[in-house]
Amino acid sequence: MNAPVQITSAANPVLKEIRKAVQRGGLTADGLAVCETLRLLGDVLPGPARVEAVLVSEERRVEMERLLTGRDEVRVLVAPEPLVAAVASVEASQGVLALVRPREWSLADVVTESSLILVLDGVQDPGNAGAMLRLAEAFGASGVVAMKGTVNLFNPKAIRASAGSVFRVPLVSGLEAAALLTALQGVPCYAALPDAGAVAVDRVDWARPAAFVIGNEGHGVSEALRLHAEPITIPTAGVESLNASTAAAVILYEAARQRRAKAIR
Repeated sequence: MNAPVQITSAANPVLKEIRKAVQRGGLTADGLAVCETLRLLGDVLPGPARVEAVLVSEERRVEMERLLTGRDEVRVLVAPEPLVAAVASVEASQGVLALVRPREWSLADVVTESSLILVLDGVQDPGNAGAMLRLAEAFGASGVVAMKGTVNLFNPKAIRASAGSVFRVPLVSGLEAAALLTALQGVPCYAALPDAGAVAVDRVDWARPAAFVIGNEGHGVSEALRLHAEPITIPTAGVESLNASTAAAVILYEAARQRRAKAIR
C-alpha cells in the first residue's frame, strides 16, 4: 500500500466532491460511487468494480492498512473523524468511505441466452431499489434494467441496501421503454400487477428466458410497458398488493426454483 495522504481541511477537493455526490444521491463528477463501511468495502474489493481511493479516519487507519495489503493501486486518504463524519451519508459514520468506479455494463451483458431480467420502472425508494439488486444477485438474475425515472442505483442508501450487489450485478440505467423492448428481441416480458385477471406468478414458465417489471411504489408499472407486457400477479389473502421488493423476491424465488428443477431433470 502506498503512503497515505493526510487531509486536515474540510475544503479539501476530495471531501467536497464526496459531499456533493452524497447530497445529490449519485456518482461523483468523475463517475465514482461513494461506498461506506469497512464490511461493504471488503465485499467490493474482490469484485468487478475498482476501488480507487479510501477515506478513513485516524481511528480506523490500522484496520484499513491491513485490508488493503498488496493493493498499491488504492489511494488512502486519512482525516480526523469529524471530517470523515461530515461527508458521510449516515449519522453514525464508521469512519470509512471508499470511492469506487463501477464496471460499465451493456444490454448485451444483461440480455443473455438464459435471461432473467429484473426491470425497475420508476422505483423511487433507494432502499427498495438496493434490496432488489441484492435479490437479483441472490436468485441468479442475468441483470437489472433501471428505466428512466428510477432512483439512481448508486445512491448511498441503495448501495448499502444492496450490500455491494450493485457493483456485481450487470445493470443498465436510464432506458426508455422503446429501447428496452427492442433489446429484449422476443424475450417474454411480464409486468407485476395487483390484477385479479393476471396470470399467477407460479403459472408462468420461468425456465425460459424472461424479463419482468416492478413498477413505481405509488403508481405501478408505466403505461408504456404495461401495454407491451403480460400481466402477472402474486396471489394474496387479505391484502391487495405487496411492497415492491417483496414482490420481486417472490417472483425471483419462483423463477430460480423452476430453473433449478429443470436443471435437475
